Amino acid sequence: MTKPQISRRDFIKLAGAGAATTAVLTGCGPAARYVTREPYAKMPEYTYNGESTFFATTCQECAAGCGIVVRTFQGRAIKVEGNPYHPVNAGKTCARGQASIQGLYNPDRVQFATRQNRNSNLSTEALTWDEAITTLTDGFNNVQPGEIAILLGETSDHIFDLASEFSTALGGDAPVRFSALNMFEGRNTLQKAAADFYGAETLPYFRLEDADLLLSFGASFLETWVSPVAFTRQYASFRKGKTEKRGFMVHFEPRMSQTAAVADIWVPIIPGTEAYAALALGRIAAEKLGILPAEYADVDAVHYAELAGVEISLLDKIADKIVLAESPLAIPGNWALGQTNGMDNALSVFLLNFLTETAGKQGNVFLVPAGDLPAAEQQNPSLNDLETLISKMKAGEIKLLLVHGINPVFEIPQAFGFSEAMQNVETIFSFASFPDETALMSDFILPDHTSLESWGYRTVDVGTQKQVLSGVQPVVVPFYETQATGDVLLAVAKNLGGSVAEALPYEDEVAFIEAKLSTLLGKDSEFIRAGDIKTFGAQFQQFGGWWPTDAATTRATASPQPIQPASPEYQGEGEFHLVPFMSPILADKGANKPWLQETPDPNTTVMWNTWVEINPHTAEELGLHDDDIVKIISPQGEIEASVYLYPAIRPDTIAIPFGQGHTAYGRYAENRGANPADLLEKKLNDAGDLIYATTKVRIEKTGKYKQLARLESRIGVYGIEE
Repeated sequence: MTKPQISRRDFIKLAGAGAATTAVLTGCGPAARYVTREPYAKMPEYTYNGESTFFATTCQECAAGCGIVVRTFQGRAIKVEGNPYHPVNAGKTCARGQASIQGLYNPDRVQFATRQNRNSNLSTEALTWDEAITTLTDGFNNVQPGEIAILLGETSDHIFDLASEFSTALGGDAPVRFSALNMFEGRNTLQKAAADFYGAETLPYFRLEDADLLLSFGASFLETWVSPVAFTRQYASFRKGKTEKRGFMVHFEPRMSQTAAVADIWVPIIPGTEAYAALALGRIAAEKLGILPAEYADVDAVHYAELAGVEISLLDKIADKIVLAESPLAIPGNWALGQTNGMDNALSVFLLNFLTETAGKQGNVFLVPAGDLPAAEQQNPSLNDLETLISKMKAGEIKLLLVHGINPVFEIPQAFGFSEAMQNVETIFSFASFPDETALMSDFILPDHTSLESWGYRTVDVGTQKQVLSGVQPVVVPFYETQATGDVLLAVAKNLGGSVAEALPYEDEVAFIEAKLSTLLGKDSEFIRAGDIKTFGAQFQQFGGWWPTDAATTRATASPQPIQPASPEYQGEGEFHLVPFMSPILADKGANKPWLQETPDPNTTVMWNTWVEINPHTAEELGLHDDDIVKIISPQGEIEASVYLYPAIRPDTIAIPFGQGHTAYGRYAENRGANPADLLEKKLNDAGDLIYATTKVRIEKTGKYKQLARLESRIGVYGIEE
């Protein structure tokens, strides 16, 4: 039966006229799924010639959950800006958020359901959605529940919740989540260290804006770590200072990242020795403060500084800053966490905060309780779960694999063997919106809508002192014959019947979301005042989500223990430390957007390619020059990249950005650059995070040359005569 079309006027009556008509942003509660949004041959009554319509939704380019407002004009999405109401980003966006509109208009999108010969994008067959759903239903009917696996990305929490209910109803395993961005963040290590030190099972909240001294140990918080837009806002407040005193920042990292570049002191530390540096600094500061907690009694500052490759005089200078600071803050970040000794590194940095609080200085580490939000019980994705899944795939135990929101063939290091494991899976369904590497190695592609065509929500656990459920709504009608993955799963559940259909009684994806939102009815909220779910849904979409009026954080209370730091364990026999870093522009899925490809890297200004950063003194010893192509070799593989002479890196270290190196993913991404993840080993730390920052590599000249596209003046920067 065809659903009746409801006019905008009728929708407003349904949703509560008072709430819907007084809000600044356009409200689209659950009933709005019946409202036609077209790029308009026929003009809907709520749109006027020459006037824009604005929709609040959530950026899904990473897992931070920033709120955005999309300006549309006659059915076309025109511009993305930050949502000023949203507590995570308060109206700000990053380059990836701005470019999200190019995902909507990307010319290489998968436009309809497709059956294909695996490993080939040349022999394909279009399917109707009835055929696609029937085929997927048959796939479930032909296997046992234990032979089904669902692999998801991190941005669509409602899909995770729905897939979890689906798996439970089937009696199968819970979905596995992963993203390359998470792989480079070290969230599990951070959370486990916080649990040991503060007794909390949540990620800590670092309040930068209240600090007057910031000690960052490898936290690239202005680029890609955890919640960069939120941290950037806080950093601006930190620099201004609440008492007109400019905050002072020290950053420990082997290379000068974008975050290190804005620090007052950059300390080029040996990779993996953050615990030594933090403990040595703490011991010196303790003596200057006139206290010596037991945790520092056995610390040999001179020896530890030597192990970290840091001058003791520099640590002494930084310790003076600690003594003078009123509200210092130390943060352990991605480079400190992605190590064999990542836990020791994190705990040693937390110990610095304990030291300063013991000396009577204000603490700036807080904890945000999980609360009652949907998806609140999720743990950060662990590579242990992914490794288990791959082992089952290799053993032929997985007969049916569903992949959504992730491109594992590209994102997961080759050492894990995911591509090889796919060959042992009988049937693979991809829900990719773009023809990425994993989609082209699948049997079926059932394309989901892009983020600006979708419904959903995102549970935000970082970047804000509040519990936040960030709302997602479509800003335009879907351009192609795509289908919401939630609706596909619900249709399959209905076809399967029995207990599965009973466990998932939702009419469609929006009804499922509405059921989740109903748990928040009556709870305190800054903007939502609703006594029924229809009005709640409209206001939820108008303001971009739900969050309480007041902050939910509590100041963290430490339970420290003496730390005997383990030395980092390096993989490989090469003479150079490899520092693979997430591109602050492309990140893990931005390579198919030409705006991002054309945006210069903030430090090197390189565009459209992969480069390897080498210290000029090292390059001189090796006989290398700018744009020479070299081969970087690790125990796991090798890649080629053009040399970029970068003076702000240790002579024993090289760095390569992650984000390029696609063999598919559309015309703007494929066959461009190299993927440094191919050099990494399959080795995890105790928290289940990838050890990515301790690989040793060697470099070979190839005799080839390729000039990098970059914005900087080569003459002005290096004095090179053309």
